[in-house]
Amino acid sequence: MMAQDRSKGHIARDETLDEFLAKEGMLAETEELALKEIIADQIRQAMKASGITKTAMAARMKTDRRQLDRLLDPNNPSVTLSTLRRAASAVGRSLRVELM
Repeated sequence: MMAQDRSKGHIARDETLDEFLAKEGMLAETEELALKEIIADQIRQAMKASGITKTAMAARMKTDRRQLDRLLDPNNPSVTLSTLRRAASAVGRSLRVELM
Protein backbone atom coordinates (compact mmCIF):
# COMPACT_ATOMS: atom_id res chain seq x y z
CA MET A 1 0.00 0.00 0.00
CA MET A 2 1.37 3.40 -0.93
CA ALA A 3 2.22 5.91 1.78
CA GLN A 4 -0.34 8.64 2.18
CA ASP A 5 0.58 12.31 2.40
CA ARG A 6 -1.49 13.49 5.36
CA SER A 7 -0.29 17.07 5.39
CA LYS A 8 -2.96 19.74 5.19
CA GLY A 9 -4.17 20.53 1.67
CA HIS A 10 -2.71 17.44 -0.02
CA ILE A 11 -4.82 14.56 -1.25
CA ALA A 12 -3.38 11.07 -1.36
CA ARG A 13 -3.91 9.03 -4.51
CA ASP A 14 -5.93 6.41 -2.67
CA GLU A 15 -8.03 8.95 -0.77
CA THR A 16 -11.62 9.68 -1.81
CA LEU A 17 -12.89 13.24 -2.13
CA ASP A 18 -15.14 12.69 0.89
CA GLU A 19 -12.16 11.49 2.93
CA PHE A 20 -10.14 14.54 1.87
CA LEU A 21 -12.97 16.96 2.69
CA ALA A 22 -13.50 15.30 6.08
CA LYS A 23 -9.77 15.52 6.84
CA GLU A 24 -9.83 19.23 5.95
CA GLY A 25 -12.94 19.79 8.09
CA MET A 26 -15.02 20.79 5.06
CA LEU A 27 -17.26 17.76 4.43
CA ALA A 28 -20.42 18.92 6.25
CA GLU A 29 -20.24 22.44 4.79
CA THR A 30 -19.66 21.08 1.27
CA GLU A 31 -22.55 18.62 1.55
CA GLU A 32 -24.86 21.34 2.88
CA LEU A 33 -23.97 23.70 0.04
CA ALA A 34 -24.46 20.95 -2.56
CA LEU A 35 -27.85 20.00 -1.11
CA LYS A 36 -29.04 23.60 -1.11
CA GLU A 37 -27.88 24.00 -4.71
CA ILE A 38 -29.77 20.86 -5.75
CA ILE A 39 -32.99 22.02 -4.04
CA ALA A 40 -32.69 25.52 -5.55
CA ASP A 41 -32.19 23.98 -8.99
CA GLN A 42 -35.22 21.72 -8.55
CA ILE A 43 -37.33 24.74 -7.58
CA ARG A 44 -36.06 26.66 -10.64
CA GLN A 45 -36.87 23.69 -12.90
CA ALA A 46 -40.36 23.34 -11.42
CA MET A 47 -40.95 27.08 -11.91
CA LYS A 48 -39.83 26.84 -15.53
CA ALA A 49 -41.92 23.72 -16.22
CA SER A 50 -44.99 25.43 -14.78
CA GLY A 51 -44.29 28.77 -16.46
CA ILE A 52 -44.04 30.55 -13.12
CA THR A 53 -42.11 33.82 -13.12
CA LYS A 54 -40.06 34.96 -10.16
CA THR A 55 -42.64 37.66 -9.43
CA ALA A 56 -45.48 35.12 -9.49
CA MET A 57 -43.46 32.68 -7.39
CA ALA A 58 -42.74 35.35 -4.78
CA ALA A 59 -46.46 36.20 -4.65
CA ARG A 60 -47.36 32.51 -4.19
CA MET A 61 -44.86 32.32 -1.34
CA LYS A 62 -46.23 35.55 0.15
CA THR A 63 -42.78 37.14 0.02
CA ASP A 64 -40.82 39.47 -2.25
CA ARG A 65 -38.46 38.79 -5.13
CA ARG A 66 -35.38 39.59 -3.04
CA GLN A 67 -36.30 36.79 -0.63
CA LEU A 68 -36.86 34.44 -3.57
CA ASP A 69 -33.47 35.41 -5.04
CA ARG A 70 -31.87 34.57 -1.67
CA LEU A 71 -33.62 31.21 -1.70
CA LEU A 72 -32.33 30.44 -5.19
CA ASP A 73 -28.77 31.55 -4.31
CA PRO A 74 -26.82 28.44 -3.23
CA ASN A 75 -24.25 30.60 -1.44
CA ASN A 76 -26.83 32.13 0.90
CA PRO A 77 -26.85 30.06 4.10
CA SER A 78 -29.83 31.80 5.72
CA VAL A 79 -32.62 29.81 4.03
CA THR A 80 -34.87 28.02 6.50
CA LEU A 81 -36.79 24.78 6.16
CA SER A 82 -39.99 26.80 6.39
CA THR A 83 -38.97 28.88 3.36
CA LEU A 84 -38.00 25.77 1.40
CA ARG A 85 -41.34 24.16 2.30
CA ARG A 86 -43.26 27.26 1.12
CA ALA A 87 -41.29 27.28 -2.14
CA ALA A 88 -41.98 23.61 -2.75
CA SER A 89 -45.68 24.13 -2.07
CA ALA A 90 -45.77 27.13 -4.42
CA VAL A 91 -44.70 24.89 -7.31
CA GLY A 92 -47.02 22.03 -6.32
CA ARG A 93 -44.33 19.91 -4.70
CA SER A 94 -43.52 18.83 -1.16
CA LEU A 95 -40.24 19.00 0.69
CA ARG A 96 -39.04 15.81 2.30
CA VAL A 97 -36.27 15.84 4.91
CA GLU A 98 -35.03 12.59 6.35
CA LEU A 99 -32.26 11.31 8.58
CA MET A 100 -30.24 8.51 7.11
